[in-house]
Order: sequence, then structure tokens, then C-alpha cells
Amino acid sequence: MTGPAGPGFPDVAAAAARIAGHVHHTPVFTSHLLDEWCGAGVVLKAENLQRIGAFKIRGATNAVLSLSDDEAGRGVAGHSSGNHAAALALAARTRGIPAHIVMPSNSAVVKKAAVEAYGGIITECEPTVAARDEMLAEVLAATGAVEIHPFDDERIIAGAGTAALELVSEVDDLDVVVAPVGGGGLLSGTSIATHGLRPGIRVIGAEPELAGDAALGIATGIRQPPMPPVTIADGLRTSLSERTFGIISRHVEAIVTVTEDEIVEAMRYVWTRTKLLVEPSAAVAVAAVRRTDLAGARVGVILSGGNVDVDALPW
Repeated sequence: MTGPAGPGFPDVAAAAARIAGHVHHTPVFTSHLLDEWCGAGVVLKAENLQRIGAFKIRGATNAVLSLSDDEAGRGVAGHSSGNHAAALALAARTRGIPAHIVMPSNSAVVKKAAVEAYGGIITECEPTVAARDEMLAEVLAATGAVEIHPFDDERIIAGAGTAALELVSEVDDLDVVVAPVGGGGLLSGTSIATHGLRPGIRVIGAEPELAGDAALGIATGIRQPPMPPVTIADGLRTSLSERTFGIISRHVEAIVTVTEDEIVEAMRYVWTRTKLLVEPSAAVAVAAVRRTDLAGARVGVILSGGNVDVDALPW
């Protein structure tokens, strides 16, 4: 599978060094009840406890700190349904530069509030990929800012991979690593980091059925267009880029899809049994572990985030 170049394992290691001190080294958790429910030994990498409540701060910080002084002086811009938006706003504030964020009008209220709290300048658009791209082009033309794409960027992918780098370095008996997939930045970085440290570990993606373009693309070998943005897992409503499709095709064994009911069930189970507050996109990975026959395996799960609109809970 060919496509634009992706980062290598040395880029993930360099990102880890670059962002150290700016992001949290998040803890891992286990639960006997969760093991029984999933039918496997589960280790949770709690990126819901990360700064801005999601793994996205890793890639955004790596990208912003990688900019030259001239580039940084122009500010940064990007589009996101929420977590990348907050991450880019905070990373930019850390460096003392402006961040212009294009957000779909249906983004979670809690995520819009976070972006504003970190100093991000929000421009809303219709909730489609085309509308995001068109509005971002207008913002870039008006501001001269440097675009930081939420997933189709080597610096973002390398930064995202640092979560798995920590997990696999800390837990030395993993058989499988599972991460959710939307645009593919996290799953791409996870696969590069995991196989860079331990090539024998299986890497599996997790995706909502209502946004199952990645699963279909990997199964057919043909990258798919985005699906309607209707899944509750709002962070996974985007589709793979050529870059992330190529990386995932090379490194990921399979992508497991789950229903909306399974996502809600997994989110509620994690909340009540482990006391970890996770958002639907993170719960997708747990639901995928439960759906997959991984009996006897030691499974690392990247809990991608914990930014939940508590006024719009699905129960």
C-alpha cells in the first residue's frame, strides 16, 4: 500500500522527548470486572486523564513545538469536532501564538467551551467534511496561519503514537493493542509505536458501524469516502486520509466495528466499574474488545478521551 509518507518509530521517540514536560504521562488501569466482561485481560491507557482530557494534546504539542519561529509567528489554524481543537488552542497558548479553529456547528458544547477557555478563536461551519475544508481555507487566507491538520500530518501522528509508546514500554506482556479510529492519526501512531518496540504485538482498530469507512477500506483495499456524521462517537466521524490509510493498511491487523448500543453499553460499564469517565469515542475501543474473541490475551486499550457533554448523556 502506497501513499504519502508517514513518520517512523524514530519520529515517535523524538516526539516523546519534545513534548515531555508539556503533557502528562498518563496512568494505566486494570479491573477484574472489566476482564470478565470483555473476556480478556484488559489494560486501560487513560488518555481521558490527559491534558485537555484527550490524547490529542500529544500531537498538537509536537506539531506546534516543531514550528520554526517564523512559522509560529503566523499562528496556527485547524478544523476539528472538539478534542484537536482544544489541544491546538492549548498548545498554541503554551507557545504564545494565536490558534484559529474551525468547528462543526454540532460539536459538543463541552468541547466548544474548552476551546474558548484555552484562547482558541472559533469559526463555525456546517457539519460536513467539505464545509470544514472550505471554511478553513477562508480562515487560512484571512490570517496567514499555518495549518495543523487533526490527523493527516506526520507530526500529529508521531505525537499521537507517544501514548502507545508509554503503554508498551510500561506493560511488557501485551499481546494486542486496540485504539479507536476516525481520521486514523491515533491508530497510525499507535501501530508505528507498538511495532517499533515489539513487532509481534497485534494492533487492532475500533470503529462505529455508522462511521465504518475505515473497516470497509481496509477490507477492500480501497480508501472510502466519509459516511454521514451521525454516530454518537463524535470524535470518530471523519474518514482516513491517504497517509493514514497507507499506514494502517501496513500495520493494523483488522478494524472491528461496533453498534451505537454497544458503544453506550461500554461507556456506561467503564464509568460504573472502573470510575473512569470516558467519552463515546474511547468506549468504542472497549466495545470492540468485548466483541472480539481475545480469550486469554493481554490487551492494551487506548482510552482516547473523556470529554463528555453531561447535559446530553445517552441514558
